[in-house]
Amino acid sequence: MKSFLYIAAAAALLTSCNTLFGKYERDTAHTEAFVKQLYRDTAKADGALATADTSSFGNLPWREVFTDAQLQKLIATALERNTDIRKADLTIKQAEIGLRLNKLAYLPQIAFSPSGTVSKVFMDGMTTNESYAFPVQASWQIDAFGKLYNAKKQGELSVMQAKAARQAIQTAIVAGVANLYFSLQMLDEQLATTEATLKLWHKNIEAMEAMKEAGYTNSAAIASAKAQVLQIEATVPTLTDNIRQVENSLCVLLHEAPHSIQLSAFSAQDFPTAFSAGLPLSLLTSRPDVAIAEAKLANAFYGIQSARGSFFPQLTITGQGSFTDALGAMVVNPGKFIASGIASLTQPLFAQGKLKGALEVAKLQQESAQLDFEKTLLTAGHEVSNALSKYHTASLATDIAKMRLTELQKANDDTEFLFRNGNTTTYLETLTAQMNLLNGRLSLINNRFEKVQAAIKLYQALGGGRM
Repeated sequence: MKSFLYIAAAAALLTSCNTLFGKYERDTAHTEAFVKQLYRDTAKADGALATADTSSFGNLPWREVFTDAQLQKLIATALERNTDIRKADLTIKQAEIGLRLNKLAYLPQIAFSPSGTVSKVFMDGMTTNESYAFPVQASWQIDAFGKLYNAKKQGELSVMQAKAARQAIQTAIVAGVANLYFSLQMLDEQLATTEATLKLWHKNIEAMEAMKEAGYTNSAAIASAKAQVLQIEATVPTLTDNIRQVENSLCVLLHEAPHSIQLSAFSAQDFPTAFSAGLPLSLLTSRPDVAIAEAKLANAFYGIQSARGSFFPQLTITGQGSFTDALGAMVVNPGKFIASGIASLTQPLFAQGKLKGALEVAKLQQESAQLDFEKTLLTAGHEVSNALSKYHTASLATDIAKMRLTELQKANDDTEFLFRNGNTTTYLETLTAQMNLLNGRLSLINNRFEKVQAAIKLYQALGGGRM
Protein backbone atom coordinates (compact mmCIF):
# COMPACT_ATOMS: atom_id res chain seq x y z
CA MET A 1 0.00 0.00 0.00
CA LYS A 2 2.84 2.39 0.90
CA SER A 3 4.57 1.67 -2.44
CA PHE A 4 1.37 2.43 -4.28
CA LEU A 5 1.12 5.81 -2.55
CA TYR A 6 4.73 6.62 -3.48
CA ILE A 7 4.07 5.72 -7.12
CA ALA A 8 0.89 7.80 -7.19
CA ALA A 9 2.69 10.77 -5.65
CA ALA A 10 5.54 10.48 -8.18
CA ALA A 11 3.08 10.27 -11.07
CA ALA A 12 1.26 13.36 -9.82
CA LEU A 13 4.57 15.22 -9.54
CA LEU A 14 5.61 14.30 -13.10
CA THR A 15 2.21 15.33 -14.43
CA SER A 16 2.44 18.66 -12.65
CA CYS A 17 5.89 19.29 -14.11
CA ASN A 18 4.40 19.27 -17.61
CA THR A 19 1.97 22.05 -16.66
CA LEU A 20 4.25 24.01 -14.31
CA PHE A 21 7.62 23.91 -16.07
CA GLY A 22 6.49 24.05 -19.71
CA LYS A 23 8.22 26.23 -22.29
CA TYR A 24 6.26 28.59 -24.52
CA GLU A 25 6.23 27.63 -28.19
CA ARG A 26 4.55 29.52 -30.99
CA ASP A 27 1.44 27.88 -32.40
CA THR A 28 3.03 27.69 -35.85
CA ALA A 29 0.18 25.88 -37.58
CA HIS A 30 -2.43 28.36 -36.38
CA THR A 31 -0.21 31.37 -37.05
CA GLU A 32 0.72 30.27 -40.57
CA ALA A 33 -2.93 29.70 -41.44
CA PHE A 34 -3.82 33.09 -40.00
CA VAL A 35 -1.11 35.05 -41.85
CA LYS A 36 -1.22 33.11 -45.13
CA GLN A 37 -2.70 36.12 -46.94
CA LEU A 38 -1.48 38.73 -44.48
CA TYR A 39 -0.67 41.37 -47.04
CA ARG A 40 -1.19 41.90 -50.74
CA ASP A 41 1.51 41.86 -53.39
CA THR A 42 0.72 44.96 -55.41
CA ALA A 43 4.07 45.04 -57.17
CA LYS A 44 3.09 42.17 -59.47
CA ALA A 45 0.15 44.07 -60.95
CA ASP A 46 2.21 45.31 -63.89
CA GLY A 47 4.36 42.20 -64.19
CA ALA A 48 7.48 44.08 -63.07
CA LEU A 49 10.36 41.88 -61.95
CA ALA A 50 11.06 42.46 -58.27
CA THR A 51 14.66 43.31 -57.48
CA ALA A 52 14.33 42.98 -53.70
CA ASP A 53 12.16 41.16 -51.23
CA THR A 54 10.27 43.05 -48.55
CA SER A 55 11.47 40.75 -45.79
CA SER A 56 15.15 41.22 -46.68
CA PHE A 57 14.61 44.96 -47.19
CA GLY A 58 13.24 45.30 -43.65
CA ASN A 59 16.18 43.39 -42.19
CA LEU A 60 18.82 45.56 -43.86
CA PRO A 61 20.86 47.76 -41.50
CA TRP A 62 19.84 51.39 -41.86
CA ARG A 63 23.28 52.36 -43.18
CA GLU A 64 22.73 50.06 -46.17
CA VAL A 65 19.31 51.55 -46.87
CA PHE A 66 20.23 55.21 -46.43
CA THR A 67 23.60 55.63 -48.11
CA ASP A 68 23.74 59.44 -48.10
CA ALA A 69 26.77 60.31 -45.93
CA GLN A 70 25.16 63.45 -44.49
CA LEU A 71 21.96 61.57 -43.68
CA GLN A 72 23.93 58.78 -42.01
CA LYS A 73 25.63 61.36 -39.81
CA LEU A 74 22.29 62.84 -38.76
CA ILE A 75 20.76 59.43 -38.00
CA ALA A 76 23.79 58.42 -35.92
CA THR A 77 23.55 61.69 -33.96
CA ALA A 78 19.84 61.19 -33.32
CA LEU A 79 20.34 57.61 -32.11
CA GLU A 80 23.04 58.81 -29.73
CA ARG A 81 21.32 61.90 -28.32
CA ASN A 82 17.57 61.42 -28.66
CA THR A 83 15.91 61.43 -25.23
CA ASP A 84 13.31 58.77 -26.08
CA ILE A 85 15.90 56.15 -26.98
CA ARG A 86 18.02 57.06 -23.94
CA LYS A 87 14.97 56.51 -21.73
CA ALA A 88 14.39 53.18 -23.48
CA ASP A 89 17.95 52.16 -22.55
CA LEU A 90 17.14 52.94 -18.90
CA THR A 91 13.99 50.81 -19.13
CA ILE A 92 16.05 47.90 -20.45
CA LYS A 93 18.46 48.23 -17.53
CA GLN A 94 15.54 48.17 -15.09
CA ALA A 95 14.14 45.02 -16.72
CA GLU A 96 17.59 43.38 -16.59
CA ILE A 97 17.82 44.17 -12.87
CA GLY A 98 14.41 42.55 -12.37
CA LEU A 99 15.57 39.45 -14.26
CA ARG A 100 18.73 39.27 -12.17
CA LEU A 101 16.65 39.36 -9.00
CA ASN A 102 14.44 36.55 -10.34
CA LYS A 103 17.51 34.42 -10.99
CA LEU A 104 18.93 35.15 -7.53
CA ALA A 105 15.67 33.88 -6.02
CA TYR A 106 17.00 30.35 -6.56
CA LEU A 107 19.69 31.05 -3.95
CA PRO A 108 19.05 30.97 -0.19
CA GLN A 109 18.44 34.13 1.80
CA ILE A 110 21.14 34.66 4.43
CA ALA A 111 20.81 37.02 7.37
CA PHE A 112 23.20 37.90 10.20
CA SER A 113 21.56 39.32 13.32
CA PRO A 114 23.93 39.62 16.32
CA SER A 115 22.45 40.50 19.71
CA GLY A 116 23.56 41.02 23.28
CA THR A 117 21.94 41.75 26.65
CA VAL A 118 23.17 42.95 30.03
CA SER A 119 21.08 42.47 33.19
CA LYS A 120 21.78 43.50 36.81
CA VAL A 121 20.11 42.07 39.89
CA PHE A 122 20.17 44.21 43.08
CA MET A 123 19.42 41.52 45.69
CA ASP A 124 21.98 40.40 48.26
CA GLY A 125 24.51 42.43 46.40
CA MET A 126 24.65 43.29 42.75
CA THR A 127 24.82 40.52 40.15
CA THR A 128 25.50 41.22 36.48
CA ASN A 129 24.56 38.76 33.75
CA GLU A 130 25.78 39.27 30.18
CA SER A 131 24.63 37.20 27.22
CA TYR A 132 25.36 37.39 23.52
CA ALA A 133 24.50 35.61 20.29
CA PHE A 134 25.89 35.78 16.76
CA PRO A 135 23.35 33.86 14.66
CA VAL A 136 23.48 33.35 10.90
CA GLN A 137 20.17 32.30 9.36
CA ALA A 138 19.62 30.83 5.90
CA SER A 139 16.27 30.23 4.23
CA TRP A 140 15.91 28.38 0.93
CA GLN A 141 12.70 27.97 -1.02
CA ILE A 142 12.64 24.77 -3.07
CA ASP A 143 11.20 25.39 -6.54
CA ALA A 144 9.38 22.08 -6.74
CA PHE A 145 6.30 23.49 -8.48
CA GLY A 146 7.60 26.17 -10.83
CA LYS A 147 7.00 29.39 -8.90
CA LEU A 148 10.57 30.63 -9.33
CA TYR A 149 10.94 29.14 -12.81
CA ASN A 150 7.89 30.93 -14.19
CA ALA A 151 8.90 34.19 -12.50
CA LYS A 152 12.32 33.92 -14.17
CA LYS A 153 10.77 33.26 -17.59
CA GLN A 154 8.48 36.26 -17.16
CA GLY A 155 11.53 38.34 -16.22
CA GLU A 156 13.26 37.24 -19.42
CA LEU A 157 10.20 38.29 -21.40
CA SER A 158 10.19 41.69 -19.70
CA VAL A 159 13.74 42.25 -20.92
CA MET A 160 12.72 41.09 -24.40
CA GLN A 161 9.79 43.50 -24.45
CA ALA A 162 11.98 46.38 -23.28
CA LYS A 163 14.49 45.67 -26.05
CA ALA A 164 11.73 45.39 -28.65
CA ALA A 165 10.27 48.69 -27.44
CA ARG A 166 13.69 50.28 -27.85
CA GLN A 167 13.91 48.87 -31.37
CA ALA A 168 10.51 50.39 -32.15
CA ILE A 169 11.78 53.78 -30.99
CA GLN A 170 14.97 53.35 -33.01
CA THR A 171 12.94 52.45 -36.09
CA ALA A 172 10.78 55.54 -35.64
CA ILE A 173 13.84 57.77 -35.17
CA VAL A 174 15.63 56.40 -38.25
CA ALA A 175 12.49 56.78 -40.36
CA GLY A 176 11.72 60.22 -38.90
CA VAL A 177 15.19 61.62 -39.54
CA ALA A 178 15.25 60.17 -43.06
CA ASN A 179 11.80 61.53 -43.89
CA LEU A 180 12.64 65.02 -42.63
CA TYR A 181 16.00 64.97 -44.41
CA PHE A 182 14.44 64.05 -47.74
CA SER A 183 11.74 66.65 -47.11
CA LEU A 184 14.46 69.26 -46.79
CA GLN A 185 16.09 68.03 -49.99
CA MET A 186 12.78 68.19 -51.83
CA LEU A 187 11.99 71.70 -50.55
CA ASP A 188 15.52 72.86 -51.29
CA GLU A 189 15.29 71.61 -54.89
CA GLN A 190 11.85 73.18 -55.31
CA LEU A 191 13.25 76.49 -54.03
CA ALA A 192 16.28 76.29 -56.34
CA THR A 193 14.03 75.45 -59.33
CA THR A 194 11.67 78.31 -58.50
CA GLU A 195 14.49 80.83 -58.09
CA ALA A 196 16.10 79.74 -61.38
CA THR A 197 12.74 80.16 -63.13
CA LEU A 198 12.33 83.61 -61.60
CA LYS A 199 15.67 84.72 -63.02
CA LEU A 200 14.58 83.53 -66.46
CA TRP A 201 11.25 85.32 -66.19
CA HIS A 202 12.88 88.57 -65.17
CA LYS A 203 15.02 88.37 -68.30
CA ASN A 204 11.91 87.63 -70.34
CA ILE A 205 10.18 90.73 -69.00
CA GLU A 206 13.21 92.81 -69.94
CA ALA A 207 13.02 91.30 -73.42
CA MET A 208 9.29 92.04 -73.60
CA GLU A 209 9.94 95.66 -72.64
CA ALA A 210 12.34 95.92 -75.56
CA MET A 211 9.86 94.16 -77.87
CA LYS A 212 7.15 96.60 -76.82
CA GLU A 213 9.31 99.46 -78.03
CA ALA A 214 9.63 97.64 -81.36
CA GLY A 215 5.90 97.03 -81.55
CA TYR A 216 6.07 93.23 -81.23
CA THR A 217 4.07 93.05 -77.97
CA ASN A 218 1.86 95.24 -75.85
CA SER A 219 1.49 96.41 -72.26
CA ALA A 220 -1.23 93.81 -71.51
CA ALA A 221 1.17 90.96 -72.25
CA ILE A 222 3.83 92.58 -70.09
CA ALA A 223 1.38 93.04 -67.22
CA SER A 224 0.32 89.41 -67.52
CA ALA A 225 3.94 88.30 -67.43
CA LYS A 226 4.66 90.43 -64.36
CA ALA A 227 1.64 88.95 -62.62
CA GLN A 228 3.02 85.47 -63.29
CA VAL A 229 6.36 86.53 -61.83
CA LEU A 230 4.68 87.82 -58.68
CA GLN A 231 2.74 84.58 -58.37
CA ILE A 232 5.97 82.60 -58.51
CA GLU A 233 7.75 85.00 -56.13
CA ALA A 234 4.94 84.50 -53.58
CA THR A 235 5.92 80.83 -53.27
CA VAL A 236 9.52 81.63 -52.26
CA PRO A 237 8.76 82.86 -48.70
CA THR A 238 6.46 79.88 -48.17
CA LEU A 239 9.14 77.44 -49.30
CA THR A 240 11.72 79.20 -47.11
CA ASP A 241 9.42 79.02 -44.10
CA ASN A 242 8.70 75.34 -44.74
CA ILE A 243 12.42 74.62 -44.89
CA ARG A 244 12.98 76.35 -41.55
CA GLN A 245 10.13 74.47 -39.87
CA VAL A 246 11.36 71.09 -41.13
CA GLU A 247 14.89 71.94 -39.94
CA ASN A 248 13.50 72.78 -36.49
CA SER A 249 11.60 69.49 -36.37
CA LEU A 250 14.74 67.59 -37.33
CA CYS A 251 16.72 69.36 -34.61
CA VAL A 252 14.21 68.10 -32.02
CA LEU A 253 15.02 64.51 -33.03
CA LEU A 254 18.72 65.37 -32.86
CA HIS A 255 18.25 66.84 -29.36
CA GLU A 256 19.84 70.07 -30.54
CA ALA A 257 18.87 73.72 -30.67
CA PRO A 258 17.32 74.81 -34.00
CA HIS A 259 19.87 75.37 -36.76
CA SER A 260 20.28 74.95 -40.50
CA ILE A 261 20.95 71.47 -41.88
CA GLN A 262 23.63 70.65 -44.43
CA LEU A 263 22.23 68.67 -47.35
CA SER A 264 23.45 66.52 -50.20
CA ALA A 265 21.88 66.57 -53.66
CA PHE A 266 18.36 65.14 -53.81
CA SER A 267 18.23 61.61 -55.26
CA ALA A 268 15.47 59.01 -55.26
CA GLN A 269 17.50 56.39 -57.12
CA ASP A 270 18.98 54.58 -54.10
CA PHE A 271 15.95 52.38 -53.43
CA PRO A 272 14.86 49.18 -55.24
CA THR A 273 12.75 49.67 -58.34
CA ALA A 274 10.15 47.14 -57.14
CA PHE A 275 9.35 44.79 -54.29
CA SER A 276 7.82 41.37 -53.93
CA ALA A 277 5.61 40.58 -50.99
CA GLY A 278 8.07 38.24 -49.32
CA LEU A 279 7.04 35.89 -46.50
CA PRO A 280 4.35 37.22 -44.15
CA LEU A 281 5.81 35.25 -41.23
CA SER A 282 8.99 37.30 -41.52
CA LEU A 283 7.04 40.08 -39.82
CA LEU A 284 7.17 37.99 -36.65
CA THR A 285 10.92 38.49 -36.42
CA SER A 286 11.16 41.95 -37.94
CA ARG A 287 8.54 44.20 -36.37
CA PRO A 288 9.06 45.23 -32.73
CA ASP A 289 5.33 45.52 -32.03
CA VAL A 290 4.80 41.94 -33.19
CA ALA A 291 7.68 40.78 -30.97
CA ILE A 292 6.15 42.65 -28.02
CA ALA A 293 2.70 41.17 -28.65
CA GLU A 294 4.12 37.65 -28.77
CA ALA A 295 6.18 38.28 -25.64
CA LYS A 296 2.97 39.28 -23.86
CA LEU A 297 1.35 36.08 -25.10
CA ALA A 298 4.26 34.05 -23.75
CA ASN A 299 4.08 35.99 -20.48
CA ALA A 300 0.42 34.99 -20.15
CA PHE A 301 1.42 31.36 -20.79
CA TYR A 302 3.86 31.42 -17.85
CA GLY A 303 1.26 33.28 -15.81
CA ILE A 304 -1.08 30.29 -16.16
CA GLN A 305 1.70 27.94 -15.05
CA SER A 306 2.41 30.17 -12.07
CA ALA A 307 -1.28 30.25 -11.13
CA ARG A 308 -1.43 26.45 -11.30
CA GLY A 309 1.66 26.21 -9.12
CA SER A 310 -0.15 28.12 -6.38
CA PHE A 311 -2.34 25.03 -5.82
CA PHE A 312 0.72 23.00 -4.78
CA PRO A 313 2.60 23.18 -1.47
CA GLN A 314 5.52 25.50 -0.83
CA LEU A 315 8.61 23.83 0.58
CA THR A 316 11.07 25.94 2.56
CA ILE A 317 14.25 24.84 4.29
CA THR A 318 15.57 27.07 7.07
CA GLY A 319 18.87 26.64 8.86
CA GLN A 320 20.58 28.59 11.65
CA GLY A 321 23.99 28.52 13.18
CA SER A 322 24.87 30.64 16.20
CA PHE A 323 27.74 31.28 18.58
CA THR A 324 26.17 32.16 21.95
CA ASP A 325 26.62 31.93 25.70
CA ALA A 326 22.86 31.73 26.32
CA LEU A 327 21.88 28.09 26.17
CA GLY A 328 18.31 27.99 27.21
CA ALA A 329 18.10 29.22 30.84
CA MET A 330 21.83 28.88 31.35
CA VAL A 331 24.55 31.36 30.66
CA VAL A 332 27.94 29.78 30.07
CA ASN A 333 31.28 31.38 29.44
CA PRO A 334 32.89 30.90 27.00
CA GLY A 335 30.01 30.59 24.53
CA LYS A 336 29.13 27.53 22.52
CA PHE A 337 28.17 27.00 18.87
CA ILE A 338 24.74 25.59 18.21
CA ALA A 339 23.01 24.75 14.93
CA SER A 340 19.42 24.00 13.96
CA GLY A 341 17.50 23.18 10.79
CA ILE A 342 13.81 23.25 9.91
CA ALA A 343 11.94 22.09 6.83
CA SER A 344 8.41 23.49 6.44
CA LEU A 345 5.68 22.56 3.98
CA THR A 346 2.75 24.89 3.38
CA GLN A 347 -0.16 23.37 1.48
CA PRO A 348 -3.07 25.69 0.65
CA LEU A 349 -6.38 24.06 1.54
CA PHE A 350 -8.96 26.81 1.45
CA ALA A 351 -8.12 30.28 0.10
CA GLN A 352 -11.64 31.62 -0.35
CA GLY A 353 -11.58 30.73 -4.05
CA LYS A 354 -8.67 33.09 -4.73
CA LEU A 355 -6.40 30.44 -6.27
CA LYS A 356 -9.08 29.15 -8.62
CA GLY A 357 -10.07 32.71 -9.52
CA ALA A 358 -6.44 33.63 -10.23
CA LEU A 359 -6.13 30.65 -12.59
CA GLU A 360 -9.32 31.60 -14.43
CA VAL A 361 -8.11 35.19 -14.78
CA ALA A 362 -4.73 33.97 -16.08
CA LYS A 363 -6.48 31.89 -18.77
CA LEU A 364 -8.62 34.88 -19.79
CA GLN A 365 -5.49 37.03 -19.98
CA GLN A 366 -3.93 34.47 -22.33
CA GLU A 367 -6.98 34.58 -24.59
CA SER A 368 -6.82 38.37 -24.59
CA ALA A 369 -3.09 38.27 -25.40
CA GLN A 370 -3.80 35.90 -28.30
CA LEU A 371 -6.37 38.33 -29.71
CA ASP A 372 -3.93 41.23 -29.32
CA PHE A 373 -1.26 39.18 -31.11
CA GLU A 374 -3.57 38.48 -34.04
CA LYS A 375 -4.65 42.13 -34.19
CA THR A 376 -1.00 43.22 -34.25
CA LEU A 377 -0.34 40.85 -37.13
CA LEU A 378 -3.30 42.27 -39.05
CA THR A 379 -2.09 45.80 -38.40
CA ALA A 380 1.38 44.83 -39.62
CA GLY A 381 -0.08 43.34 -42.80
CA HIS A 382 -2.25 46.41 -43.32
CA GLU A 383 0.70 48.79 -43.02
CA VAL A 384 3.01 46.72 -45.23
CA SER A 385 0.29 46.29 -47.86
CA ASN A 386 -0.39 50.04 -47.90
CA ALA A 387 3.31 50.84 -48.10
CA LEU A 388 3.82 48.41 -50.97
CA SER A 389 0.87 49.92 -52.83
CA LYS A 390 2.08 53.45 -52.15
CA TYR A 391 5.59 52.68 -53.40
CA HIS A 392 4.26 50.97 -56.49
CA THR A 393 1.93 53.92 -57.23
CA ALA A 394 4.63 56.50 -56.57
CA SER A 395 7.04 54.68 -58.88
CA LEU A 396 4.50 54.70 -61.71
CA ALA A 397 3.62 58.35 -61.07
CA THR A 398 7.31 59.28 -61.14
CA ASP A 399 7.84 57.55 -64.47
CA ILE A 400 4.79 59.33 -65.92
CA ALA A 401 5.99 62.67 -64.52
CA LYS A 402 9.36 62.14 -66.22
CA MET A 403 7.69 61.49 -69.57
CA ARG A 404 5.40 64.50 -69.07
CA LEU A 405 8.39 66.73 -68.27
CA THR A 406 10.10 65.55 -71.45
CA GLU A 407 7.06 66.60 -73.49
CA LEU A 408 6.78 69.95 -71.63
CA GLN A 409 10.44 70.65 -72.28
CA LYS A 410 9.93 69.88 -75.97
CA ALA A 411 6.83 72.12 -76.08
CA ASN A 412 8.75 74.95 -74.43
CA ASP A 413 11.71 74.61 -76.82
CA ASP A 414 9.45 74.46 -79.90
CA THR A 415 7.36 77.44 -78.78
CA GLU A 416 10.46 79.52 -78.14
CA PHE A 417 11.95 78.50 -81.49
CA LEU A 418 8.76 79.43 -83.38
CA PHE A 419 8.54 82.76 -81.63
CA ARG A 420 12.14 83.70 -82.33
CA ASN A 421 12.24 82.49 -85.94
CA GLY A 422 8.81 82.40 -87.48
CA ASN A 423 6.80 84.82 -85.37
CA THR A 424 3.92 82.33 -85.68
CA THR A 425 3.26 82.32 -81.95
CA THR A 426 2.86 85.04 -79.32
CA TYR A 427 5.23 85.73 -76.50
CA LEU A 428 2.39 85.00 -74.09
CA GLU A 429 2.28 81.45 -75.42
CA THR A 430 6.00 81.24 -74.79
CA LEU A 431 5.50 82.35 -71.19
CA THR A 432 2.69 79.82 -70.76
CA ALA A 433 4.96 77.04 -71.99
CA GLN A 434 7.62 78.15 -69.51
CA MET A 435 5.07 78.17 -66.68
CA ASN A 436 3.92 74.67 -67.63
CA LEU A 437 7.54 73.55 -67.64
CA LEU A 438 8.06 74.94 -64.14
CA ASN A 439 4.97 73.13 -62.86
CA GLY A 440 6.17 69.93 -64.52
CA ARG A 441 9.56 70.18 -62.81
CA LEU A 442 7.99 70.86 -59.42
CA SER A 443 5.57 67.99 -59.94
CA LEU A 444 8.42 65.59 -60.74
CA ILE A 445 10.26 66.67 -57.60
CA ASN A 446 7.13 66.02 -55.57
CA ASN A 447 6.61 62.59 -57.19
CA ARG A 448 10.19 61.59 -56.48
CA PHE A 449 9.76 62.67 -52.89
CA GLU A 450 6.55 60.63 -52.53
CA LYS A 451 8.44 57.60 -53.82
CA VAL A 452 11.14 58.14 -51.20
CA GLN A 453 8.50 58.59 -48.51
CA ALA A 454 6.83 55.33 -49.54
CA ALA A 455 10.15 53.47 -49.38
CA ILE A 456 10.83 54.87 -45.90
CA LYS A 457 7.31 53.93 -44.81
CA LEU A 458 7.77 50.39 -46.14
CA TYR A 459 11.13 50.08 -44.36
CA GLN A 460 9.49 51.23 -41.13
CA ALA A 461 6.47 48.96 -41.61
CA LEU A 462 8.82 45.99 -41.97
CA GLY A 463 10.49 46.84 -38.67
CA GLY A 464 13.69 48.19 -40.24
CA GLY A 465 16.20 50.42 -38.53
CA ARG A 466 18.72 47.91 -37.22
CA MET A 467 22.32 48.80 -36.70
